[in-house]
Parts: sequence; C-alpha cells; structure tokens
Amino acid sequence: MTNKVRILWADDEIDLLKPHVLFLEAKGYEVTTVCSGNEAIDQVDEHYFDIVFLDENMPGLSGLETLQKIKELDGSLPVIMITKSEEESIMEEAIGSKISDYLIKPVNPNQILLSVKKNLDERRLVSEKTNSGYQREFQQIGMRLMDRLDHEEWCELYRKLVYWDLEMDRSDDKGMEEILAMQKSEANRQFSKSIKQNYLNWVNGVDEAPVMSHTLLKTWLAPMMKEKPGEKVYLIVIDNLRYDQWKTIQPKIADLFRVEEEKMFYSILPTATHYARNALFSGLMPSEMAKLFPNEWKNEEDEGGKNLAEEHFLEANLKRMGLDVSKSYHKITNLNAGKRLLDNFHQLQNNDLNVIVYNFVDMLSHARTEMEVIKELADDESAYRSITSSWFDHSPLLEMMKIMASQGAKVAITTDHGTVKVDQAVKVVGDRNTNTNLRYKTGRNLDYNAKDVFEIRDPRDAFLPKQNVSSSFIFATDNDFFVYPNNYNHFVNYYKNTFQHGGVSMEEVLIPFIILQSK
Repeated sequence: MTNKVRILWADDEIDLLKPHVLFLEAKGYEVTTVCSGNEAIDQVDEHYFDIVFLDENMPGLSGLETLQKIKELDGSLPVIMITKSEEESIMEEAIGSKISDYLIKPVNPNQILLSVKKNLDERRLVSEKTNSGYQREFQQIGMRLMDRLDHEEWCELYRKLVYWDLEMDRSDDKGMEEILAMQKSEANRQFSKSIKQNYLNWVNGVDEAPVMSHTLLKTWLAPMMKEKPGEKVYLIVIDNLRYDQWKTIQPKIADLFRVEEEKMFYSILPTATHYARNALFSGLMPSEMAKLFPNEWKNEEDEGGKNLAEEHFLEANLKRMGLDVSKSYHKITNLNAGKRLLDNFHQLQNNDLNVIVYNFVDMLSHARTEMEVIKELADDESAYRSITSSWFDHSPLLEMMKIMASQGAKVAITTDHGTVKVDQAVKVVGDRNTNTNLRYKTGRNLDYNAKDVFEIRDPRDAFLPKQNVSSSFIFATDNDFFVYPNNYNHFVNYYKNTFQHGGVSMEEVLIPFIILQSK
C-alpha cells in the first residue's frame, strides 16, 4: 500500500506547467499528466486519483464537459478548475458542477469572489446546475427508451437514472423530481417488456445472457481469486442493497478503498432471497438445487427457513470451480451478531476467502412496511437511502471494513436482489397454499389478468421447481403489487408505497457488484 496522494493534471499546455509538476513531485505527490479531456476521463475510468487539476479551456472536450463526465464516473472525486477566464458566468457554471476549488491564471482577486460564491451560493448554484443538466438529458434518455436496448445498455441507462436521482437529492425543485420519477416509471415499463421478451431465452441459452445470480461467482469472483493466489478476499453480501444505496455509502469508504471495478449483473426470478441468494452461492438455478440438494432446498410449501443451506451451497460451488481455498462464512442478522464478529475478526485474517452476509437493509424494508415510525422516517426514496447511509455509518460492518483495508485485502460488495417502491395494486386469486409475497405468486390455478403480469406457465422453462401439475409463476412488473380480492381496499392502503421485492423492475433485477482494493 502507498500513502502518496495521486494527482491527475489535464491541460493542453501541460509542457509549460512542468515546473509546477516537478514542485509537486518534490513535495511527495504522484502526478499523472494528460493533454485533453478525453484522456482525463479515460484515466479516471481506469485508475484511482485523489484529486484532479482540470484546465477549463482545452480544445475538443472542454473543461466543463470533462468535469461533468468525471463526476458521473466518481461523484466524490475533488476537482480543481484552472482557467484564464474571469467571466462570472463561467465561475457559476463550474461551481454548479460541484468543483472543489477554482483557480485563475494568474492568481487574482477573483479567487476571493469564487470563495464567497462557494460559501454563500453553492446550494443554489448546484441545484440550478442539476436541474439544467437533467433537462438537457431528459430528451436523450426518452429517445433511448424507444430503442431496443440490450442487457448492457439497460445497465448503462439505469446508472444514468440513479445518477440524476442522487443529484436531485441536492436540489429543491420538486417539479423536476416529479418529472424524473415519471421517466423512471416509464423506464421500468420498458425494462419489464425487455425481461418478458428475453429472460427465458437467457436462462435456456438461446440468446447470449448477462451475468446472472447463478453465474456471478464463477464469472467474476473465481477469476479474481485465481489472478493473485494468496491475496485475501472478502465477499460482502448486503441483502437487498440497491445500486442507489451503494452509491450513498461509497463516499464513506473512499478513504479506505479505491473502486477497482463497478459492475452490474441480473438477479434471477423471483428476485427474492429464497431464490436469488441461494442461486448466487450455489451457482445453480432453483430447480437444479432442488434436484442436487433435495435435503437442503426448501420449496414454498415446505416448513422452516429457506436460506439455511447457503454455506453448504457455497462449499459445493467452490469445489466445482476448482477453488481449494480456506474460507469462512458468517451471516449477520442483528447488531449483537455483528459486534461478535467484529470482536473476533482477527480469526479471519488467515483465510483466503471470507464471506459475510449482512441482513440489515432487507430488515429495513420489512420494518418500513410493518412499523409506522419507520414509514415516517423513510417516507420516500431519498429518505430510504438516508437511513441506509446512517446505518452504515454506525454499523460493525464499517469497522470491519476498516480492518480489511488495514490488511491490504481485496473486497467485493454485492447483494442478492433489490427492492422497489410499489404503488399500484393488481388483483390475483389463488388457493390457500399460494405464497404470500406481494411481487410474485406461485401456486395452482392462479387467476389473474395476463396483461398485468409476467407469467411463466411451466416453471421448468425458467428452471423453477414445479410442485404440482398446474403450478405456475407470475411476477409483478413496474411498481405493481399483488392483492387478493378479500379485504382488497384494506390491503391496498396497507401496502401502497412500501418497498417490496420478488418481481421485475430495474431496482430489483439490476444488481451492483463492486470490487474494492484497499489503499
């Protein structure tokens, strides 16, 4: 590990700044120089930097355009803008884009003006810049939604929507937030159509599939462990962690780790812990688990916990992948369990692989449904992210990650599925053995409107267990949730605007997989 501060300096006249670079290097800094905005973006995408010096007036991609791209890649990366211009409008534009400082060649009193603006008007300027930036991109996103996007393009579009969602947290314009919410809803409708068209082809090998729950460890974790034998690897699975929630906790570990890679994979259906997390650890689809591990796999109607065999599934999967490694597996379901693991964390340091499953975020989503006080604290998406952020600040997990960083370990953070805020009830009828999940149903003789759901009449087509001759699966899409006709209005009011999982939406299906390297 190194403690050197890494600086990226982008200026089309970088050769004239050689004395400045040598001065910084003599002070112990590591400086990388580039001559254009495009080179700067490539460097930020491929390497870690602590800070960026950015010339505003470069040919090709301007400094302000480069700044926007850099912030999309890493919103927490400090950027200092350097320019010859003294126009006040350019200063406001740069401050609105969230620079950390602003220098004018040569140094002059306008720096004082900039300091005043940063301290007094930053919130207004950032809000104005956010709104104008999204307005420019609104039409572009809308046009993309009209295209037939492949699985990688859906991930790219979802990242963009989450980026603007997080930016809107800094804005006071409720009208613009509503427009973004409407565009996200439209994106989810189109995404659900894409899943309906492609999912069965993916899992049956008809079309090229994205990385999915059951192929994740083989595709991404195994090569990571084989690349550097002996390197300590931690796999942290935070149940129900959405991509936007990851982005809110990312800055909290920025001093500990650099993000080596930020990828996305697709959860299998149902996007529920019973199916998705077991598939993640086993490397198998549900029907394959039921066949190979009849004593460990639990169907919907079976008594007992549905995720009690994860460690066993993991061991078998590691063996199939040829990973003969020392490992540990820990599942944290409450604060005391987290504290106990933290107290005994030294016992993990000699293992090649340590797997930690953390259940807080999933418990938060359930608590928000059932407890009025949590509903009030997490009234909307922004507040839901805020509670997740606050939990992480004070959790034993953050303290564990500090130890991981001190060990020079590599860390992978992921989840099994996400969750979506539901607001539209869809009627479904089933017998008393039908499962209770609000976003998917499985059972005999289900009665529903086929236009409202993604239906899989024969579960075997999706590698799902078929318990009875007439069993089928249906999945809620967009922001829908299933309600029985009995006491319909009561349950609609009770579950509306709660966070649920099991169905088809970008928030549930598109899963972050983050590789961190300690600094």
